[in-house]
Amino acid sequence: MRRAAIIAATLATAGAAVAVPMALAHNASAAAVCDGTPWQSGAVYTGGDLVSHQDREYRAKWWTTGETPGTTGQWGVWEDLGACDGAEPPTTGEPTDPPTGGPGQEDVLLTGYWHNFDNGSGVMELNEVPAAYDIIAVAFAEATGTPGQVDFALDASLTGAGYTEAEFKADIDAIQAQGRDVIISVGGERGTVTVNDGATASAFSSSIVGLMDEYGFDGVDIDLEHGINPGPMETALRSVSSAKPGFTYTMAPQTIDFQSAQGSYAQLAVNTKDILTIVNMQYYNSGSMLGCDGQVYAQGDIDFLTGLACIQLEAGLDPSQVGLGLPAVQSAAGSGYVNPTMVNDAIRCLETLQGCGNFVPDQAYPGIGGAMTWSINWDATNGYNFADTVG
Repeated sequence: MRRAAIIAATLATAGAAVAVPMALAHNASAAAVCDGTPWQSGAVYTGGDLVSHQDREYRAKWWTTGETPGTTGQWGVWEDLGACDGAEPPTTGEPTDPPTGGPGQEDVLLTGYWHNFDNGSGVMELNEVPAAYDIIAVAFAEATGTPGQVDFALDASLTGAGYTEAEFKADIDAIQAQGRDVIISVGGERGTVTVNDGATASAFSSSIVGLMDEYGFDGVDIDLEHGINPGPMETALRSVSSAKPGFTYTMAPQTIDFQSAQGSYAQLAVNTKDILTIVNMQYYNSGSMLGCDGQVYAQGDIDFLTGLACIQLEAGLDPSQVGLGLPAVQSAAGSGYVNPTMVNDAIRCLETLQGCGNFVPDQAYPGIGGAMTWSINWDATNGYNFADTVG
């Protein structure tokens, strides 16, 4: 997924690269008098704090430590208030236009669910999915009569429209040739698959590997919304990993699943983070939940996204393993829809501590993994606005 740089130097690390030329003081007068206290590299500053550095005054826009005033660019943490009294005017470089585009600097993943059913949002062939979607999760594999086992077949709504299994497989090959992944999702709102012991773990892993062999899927998405047993599921997923090293493994827990470190999804994610690709939390159909600061946040607000994503980050997941899952349009979920621009804002807040709401993380987490939407089909009903905005 392509994301243009909006800020190249606001990450809370010392020595970050300068994105925008900044006025630098030189030949400063020894008689300069500064109001702000001298900047200290090891000090912590919060929004509004005044400091002086090299005979210039700066005001912090948000929490920071270790970022040298005068090096973070005009879009960075330090607002240049000008020369201290008595200092000579600085030489300035040419100003640049404000950067545009998505929320961060690094490539991140946009995951979307593809419907193997018709729920009124319409059906489509895989070859119609926009290139902005990096991971396409085919929804869904279904339980068989054998406990733990799942299977997949194209739905009649697709085959009846002339889409064949051979075309489906060819489309998977073509998408993979573009450097994108197609995975099989297990579960959903109505799907129930039981993996609770060694036998069912074996049945699950064997069937997933079988589907990967048969259709060419790159991996599996765990979207079981009626509970999981983390121990047997870990066993199953490690078995898949052994058979298919480097497979794509995602999960889409509900917000309630990460309210406690003892929650089943939280345990599974942390215990399998060595093989985990990304956790795309469902920030919808939720209601209010606790953030990592113990405060209650209501869905539909940026604080809900950042305050709950913080839980996963503090639990030990790498930022690249944390994704924000939102509905593509209001019709796609019962509640929790937000304008896709808020998804960008939330990622930006988590990565740079900029553009946050009332909740600001204790530290920046550069390299947030990306975003997910339910679903590609619903996104199509709105001209792919979600993919165009977040992708």
